[in-house]
Parts: sequence; structure tokens; C-alpha cells
Amino acid sequence: MADPKGFLKVTERELPKRRPVPVRIMDWKEVYEPGDSAQLRRQAGRCMDCGIPFCHQGCPLGNLIPEWNDLMWRGEGRAAIERLHATNNFPEFTGRLCPAPCESACVLGINQPAVTIKQVEVSIIDQAFGSGWVQPQPPGRLTGKTVAVVGSGPAGLAAAQQLTRAGHTVAVYERDDRIGGLLRYGIPDFKMEKKHLEQRLAQMTAEGTRFRAGVEIGVDLSWDELRRRYDAVVVATGALVPRDLPIPGRDLPGVHFAMEYLTQSNRVIAGDDVFDQISAEGKHVVVLGGGDTGADCIGTAHRQGALSVTNLAIGKQPSPTRSEEQPWPMHPTLFEVQSAHEEGGQRQYLASTVEFLANDAGQVRAIRVAETEYLDGRRVPKAGTEREIPADLVLLALGFTGPETEAAADQLALRATDRGNFAREADYATDEPGVFVAGDAGRGQSLIVWAIAEGRAAAASVDRYLEGETQLPSPIPATARAFAV
Repeated sequence: MADPKGFLKVTERELPKRRPVPVRIMDWKEVYEPGDSAQLRRQAGRCMDCGIPFCHQGCPLGNLIPEWNDLMWRGEGRAAIERLHATNNFPEFTGRLCPAPCESACVLGINQPAVTIKQVEVSIIDQAFGSGWVQPQPPGRLTGKTVAVVGSGPAGLAAAQQLTRAGHTVAVYERDDRIGGLLRYGIPDFKMEKKHLEQRLAQMTAEGTRFRAGVEIGVDLSWDELRRRYDAVVVATGALVPRDLPIPGRDLPGVHFAMEYLTQSNRVIAGDDVFDQISAEGKHVVVLGGGDTGADCIGTAHRQGALSVTNLAIGKQPSPTRSEEQPWPMHPTLFEVQSAHEEGGQRQYLASTVEFLANDAGQVRAIRVAETEYLDGRRVPKAGTEREIPADLVLLALGFTGPETEAAADQLALRATDRGNFAREADYATDEPGVFVAGDAGRGQSLIVWAIAEGRAAAASVDRYLEGETQLPSPIPATARAFAV
């Protein structure tokens, strides 16, 4: 390493400051202030000369973290982005949205706060785009083979970019009117402004990837017809079926799935007119679910002018420190204060929702909740603890149960697993020759870094299927292949 004593000189973890809450809830821009280059260099210099860099194992992409930390410490940003792009197609996405399991596996984290790997990563790619170092990489030759990628989230985009660079002609199909999947319509701008997505799509277009927005496979074009048109198909539709809460009052006006709410908000921010938009303005909002999607709803509700925001989780509040059941280098479940939580509202744990209550107009006015107790390993409402919480808008952010499989199963005979995902082999191939599955569609709801890793690994399998053992221009790291299986 450039500074072998860096972790001894700087023992504190430093991150860029977030903009003041009263300022940032007035707009939809990202919450962080511009980074300090001196601070970034100090943090990159904390990376140890580990005998075994466990951060490689923690990252499903196998990112070469010590290498680009060292290069950033030396001020060699152009070399750093080359090492980062060697394993990660979209560090501008992961550096903003990934929960950073690499930091949980950081060796320094055994007895000090971990290196700010995620912040170094996003700083590398932002500097690279700002300096004009990120250029299209069109293939040197065309193979004459065609591939359809269904779904334009991180898995689909990663597969498409890899296959395009290998010389195949790739078309990405997206049923929404814009490309990007949940990156476009599921992530609020205060977490990732869409300019980062647009600049990457511009690079991919210049490389030769073709995008087909507003086309729903299975409806506008059947799955079997798509298979006949292309030499191979990659299914990367995500796991978009939301988890419901079938309790009394579920059908009341004012109770919505979180993704319906977030999608409409993102469309409005993009300049669209949304008829009868679901808005939190002037309302008491209750968000059910304590994960990232719930936090996205909280931040969105604050910016829309909610009267109050209450976040309910059925389980126990996580510990702020590692438990014995999740020792280093595992990625632990910890109590986290995201930017949205800083902006106001209440968070309540061990809260079981029993019923949605209606007003005289037949709309939701409150929810009845009870304390959660554990009986025989099950979480159930505790009798005699019921109470009401005012609620003019209820958002269900309870996760997802899997992909939409019906059309593909009927038209292409793709099988589903017992968990509701598309069945596939270790190389991402399905029972249908030439059809592969990548990302959440095959593994269920997961992390963005897993989606990119699977998109890259599935692309390697598609390339082998089409051309034998052709080597992709950006090799799939061994760690990603091992994890993806």
C-alpha cells in the first residue's frame, strides 16, 4: 500500500456531510454535500495491506477494493476507475444504493470503524465521468448473433453491456416508458439523481446496445415469438410482485403498495403529469415495513409535505452493534439511521397491524395495531394491547415475493421454483435452450450488487452458448462466478 501506516494515523471513519434537513426536504436532489478530496484521500489511506482482503469476499462482484483505494490515495483517479470497471459495470449505482457488505467484511472493522469503501467507490466514478474518462467501448467485431434482454434494471443492463462488448447485437426490452427499471421509477432522486442513469445509458447506446421501451413481453410481444426472433434471451425482469397484508380493511381507498406510490412520485419529478397522484401532502402517513423501500417512502412523504410520518415494523429493533450470531466478516443486521429517518417521523418496532379502519366516507382514517409477541417462533398480535394510529395514507413496504412468471410459463414453458422464482441451472440456463435468467427473477429480492454480479455472470454463459468459449472483454471475477452459483 502507498501508506502502510495509514490505518494507524487515521482511526476515525469520515463521510461527506448531509445537507441540512430543512434545506434538503425542499427539493429532490441527493442529500450529500460535495465530497472533500483531502477527506477522501485520508479514508482511502486507511485501507490496510491485508494478508487476505476479506472485502473481496464480502462483495459479490469481487471488486478489487485495496487496489483502487491505493490508487485514489496516490491521486491516480484514471487508473482507479479502470480497476473499478474491471469488475463493476455501474459503480455510480452501487456507490449510492448498495448497503456495502464489503465494509462489513473489512479487516480493519474488527477493531476500528471500517474503511469508507462505498464513498471511495462513488467518488472514483463521479470523478471519472466529470473528467471524461468514461467513454463508449464498442466491440471490435460483430458476431452476427442476437440477444434479447427482458428487463432494464441493473441485472439486465449489466448483461446487455457485457454481451454488446462481446460483439453480439443486443436489444433491451422494458415495459415502462423509460429505461431503467427500479433504478428509474423505484429509487427516489434524493438517493440517486437520474442524471447518473442517463449518462450510463448514453454510453451503452453509443456502444451499440439497443433499447426498446414501452414493450411488455408476454403482452405486446409473446415470449415464444421473442425466442424465435433472437438467438438467445436473458430474463431479467426482477422480483416485482409485492408482499400484501390481507387483513380487514385492506381494500380501503388510501392503502397502497409502496412501489405504486414511489413510481408516481418519480414520474412527477421527471416532468410527467400523473392523474390522481397518490400524495402525502397534508396527510398522516403510516409506512409498514422497516427496510430500504420503507425509508424511501418516508423521505418522499416528507418532501411532499406530510403532516406526520409513522414507520411500523413487526419485528424487534435491530442492535446497533454486531450480535454473536453475525460475527465478522458476515454482513450483520444493524439498526440503521438513513437520511430519511433524520428528516422526521417516528419509528416503532414490535408493532403488528391488525386492521385498517374507515371514516364515514369509506376511506382509511386509522390503523389498529397491537404489540408483537413471539409464540412458537411465530410473530402474532398480543391480546389486549390494541391501539389506533391516525392514517390518511398507508404504504405497504413489506418486500416482494418474486417475479411475475405466469406469461413466461404459459408461452415459453419456463418453470418456477417452490419459492416462486424462475427455475435455472448453475450457469443461469433454463430448461428452454437459449433462455437464461439473471438477477432477482432467479434469486428473489436481493441487493443491487448481486443483480450486477448475476447479470455479468449470466452474460458469460450466454456468450459461451452462442460462441463456444469466447472470452468477454471484461472478465467475470472468480468470486462473482462462485457467489452466483
